[in-house]
Amino acid sequence: MSDFNSLTASQKYSHLNNTVMNMLTKPSWGWWTIFAVDMLFLAFGIYCFIYQIYTGLGVAGYSHPVLWGVYITNFVFWVGIAHSGTLISAVLFLFRARFRMSIYRIAEAMTVFAVATAGLFPIIHLGRPWNFYWLLPYPNQRGLWVNFDSPLLWDVFAVSTYATISSVFFFIGMIPDIAAIRDTVVGKVKKTFYSVASLGWKGSSWEWGHYTRAYFYFACFATPLVISVHSVVSWDFAMANTPGWHTTIFPPYFVAGAIFSGLAMVITLCIPLRKIFKLEDYITMENFNGMSKMIILTSSIVFYAYLTEFFIAWYSGNKYEYDQFLYRANGDYALFYWIMMVCNGIVPHFLWWKKIRENLKILFIISLLINIGMWFERFNIIVISLAKEFEPGSWGLYKPSWVELGITVGSFAWFFMFFLIFVRTLPALSIAEIKEILPVPKKKEEGSTDE
Repeated sequence: MSDFNSLTASQKYSHLNNTVMNMLTKPSWGWWTIFAVDMLFLAFGIYCFIYQIYTGLGVAGYSHPVLWGVYITNFVFWVGIAHSGTLISAVLFLFRARFRMSIYRIAEAMTVFAVATAGLFPIIHLGRPWNFYWLLPYPNQRGLWVNFDSPLLWDVFAVSTYATISSVFFFIGMIPDIAAIRDTVVGKVKKTFYSVASLGWKGSSWEWGHYTRAYFYFACFATPLVISVHSVVSWDFAMANTPGWHTTIFPPYFVAGAIFSGLAMVITLCIPLRKIFKLEDYITMENFNGMSKMIILTSSIVFYAYLTEFFIAWYSGNKYEYDQFLYRANGDYALFYWIMMVCNGIVPHFLWWKKIRENLKILFIISLLINIGMWFERFNIIVISLAKEFEPGSWGLYKPSWVELGITVGSFAWFFMFFLIFVRTLPALSIAEIKEILPVPKKKEEGSTDE
């Protein structure tokens, strides 16, 4: 393949179109192998879930007083993963950050699929998943109504709103690209699918004018969700009078941590995708540099919050609060606590060095470590605070069972299943926006392949 930089402007436009089309029309053995392995893990997760339904919630590792465990940890983790998609697609769009253009579609897809994964865990945690609709506020013949004072009900509104807005934003942004695929793809079934999905897009100046305004408004609507949704999730804990939870620092702390973990997941997805589909000309070092710098910023905020929690626990003079944080650092779960501190507070700061930011192998490992650290952060907040509250007589330890771990593995497979299908079905790169940063072709350019 010729060097991308040596191509003419028209050839670059054609190269971009062909690259996106090849992702959709040329399945590789690598993709099928990854998909098959993913389906095996998903099947194991489904087996664990069915086993729990038939056997009862007793197969989970819950023991008094820890009745929130891995399932709620996974819920908070996946909601956090979803946040950077809105940040990259909406907030950075409003700030006109160029480095977002090649990666925001991947981030938006990650958002939708992460929310779809997060929504499973409150249902799984119920033990009787067929009664999940009791959480929904609607008139019913039983004369029951939900408790609007419950933070768990706030999650229903926050997550459902976030899922709706992010899905609409994701779909609206793809319409011009889906229309481009519709005009190129062959086969009656595919042609019909892309024709319906493109909503009759013709690419007229009138359509582009309304489209750009609508996209801008959706970005404005989506931006507050970056702050609001994970703030609401943090209130699940901050509203409880439990040592380690009852603190006003949780909303900004959770929002920064969500963006932090989401950015790491975007990097985790982009690096293999870039290699498998040969997207080096579009997902460039500029993209990874931009995300790495944002990770440094959010890591600093999160680590500062960790230290602030310790300081306030000591400065407040509240014995229960102070003992809680000492227990986190040197108690039964100390290993998990220090994994969190190292992965979230120390490892990301290696990205200050440009050579590390541009070494994709090291960057990939750092992104994995960050997500491991953020999962353990949620585990530490939820489990350790419940394991050691006020009365020594009610203290206890929690150990996840194989069923919980199997469902957790299945949730990752569930997420990656959607993502793998996405890259083979819909445009993973934004053709329209990437062309905005490419040179504009002249009317008659030597070697032009476009009209």
